[in-house]
Amino acid sequence: MNIKLDSIILYVQNINLIKRFYVENFNFKVIEEDSIWILMNAGSVNIGLHTIGDQYLDNIEPGYQFDNNTKLVFEVDTDIETARNELVAKKVEMRAIKTFENYDFWLCDGTDPEGNVFQLKCRK
Repeated sequence: MNIKLDSIILYVQNINLIKRFYVENFNFKVIEEDSIWILMNAGSVNIGLHTIGDQYLDNIEPGYQFDNNTKLVFEVDTDIETARNELVAKKVEMRAIKTFENYDFWLCDGTDPEGNVFQLKCRK
């Protein structure tokens, strides 16, 4: 059996806000869309956005950001500082640039408007 990752799905409160974030900041292309589902092409994998069901949304306080253990990692084709500064200028919450000993990449984490963590990755 051969397996490859096709899509990652994020369950979100405000599907249009999160779609706008990824389309405007990462230039992802929307390939499917309806009122509760959006599928965007993010290069070699698709990212799906699915609206959280009403029975759960009713229990979420306005402005709540989710705690989760998932991080989306995006490799960028420009230097990491330029990519980070471009997002900071758009008011995207970004952390400091970092790397590790004997590691060939620069890294920088950020969060989308609902608190989903993403990482920019750039070869040294």
